[in-house]
Amino acid sequence: MIRLRQWVIYPLLPIAYYLVAWQGVSQNIVYVLLVATLLVNVYLIRDLVLVDRIALFNTKKHIIALLYLIGSSLFLVLIPNIVESYRPELLIGIFAIIWTNDSFAYITGRLFGKHKLMKRISPKKTIEGFLGGLFMAIGAGIALHFYLASTGRDDYSVYDWAIIAFVVAFFGTIGDLIQSKIKRQAAVKDSGSIMPGHGGIFDRMDSIIFAAPFAYLTFLIINHVS
Repeated sequence: MIRLRQWVIYPLLPIAYYLVAWQGVSQNIVYVLLVATLLVNVYLIRDLVLVDRIALFNTKKHIIALLYLIGSSLFLVLIPNIVESYRPELLIGIFAIIWTNDSFAYITGRLFGKHKLMKRISPKKTIEGFLGGLFMAIGAGIALHFYLASTGRDDYSVYDWAIIAFVVAFFGTIGDLIQSKIKRQAAVKDSGSIMPGHGGIFDRMDSIIFAAPFAYLTFLIINHVS
C-alpha cells in the first residue's frame, strides 16, 4: 500500500524474528527498540488525529514502516518472555482480548451505535461500539486472570489484567483506525489479496501489531511495580 520499492526491506522481518526470538538479544537493545517503536506509533497517532495524511506516504515512510510494522511485530514474540519462565498464555491472552474487543465493538455498534467515532476514516465505527468493546475486553482480561489462576500459571493480579486489557483494547482500536486511514490514502479497499473477504492478513492483524509494544511496556511497568 505504501509502495516500498527497495526489496531488501522485505527480508528484514524474518531476520529480525530469528535474531530476537531464537538467538536472543541484549535487554538493552530491546529497550532501545521499544522506545523507538513507541515514538513512531505515537507519531502515527498524532497524524491520525491532527493531519490529513499519515507520514507513511512521504520521505519518512521507510523508517516509519520498519518500526511500525517490524518493530511492533517483534514485541509479539517478546511478550511470552516478559517473566522469568516462558509464558505463551500471555500472548494467547492478548489475542483473546483483541478478539473480544473487536467482536463486541461490532455487536454493540450494530445494536446501539449512533455517534460516529471517526467518520471520515472509518464510517462504521461508533463511540458506543468502541466503549462496548473496551468494556468487554476488560471483562475478558479479568476472566483470563481467574482462568490462569486456576491453572497455577498466572503471574498477574486481576487488577493487572484489567489494566493490560484496557491498554490492548484501546491501542488496538487506534491501530485499526490508522490502518483504515492508510488504506484510504492508498485508495484501496483491502490491504492485500490473501484471505479474500477479510481485507487481507494485515486487516486481521493491524490491532494486535499496533498494540503489542504498548502491551509489552505495560507488562514491564507492572513487573517493576510488583
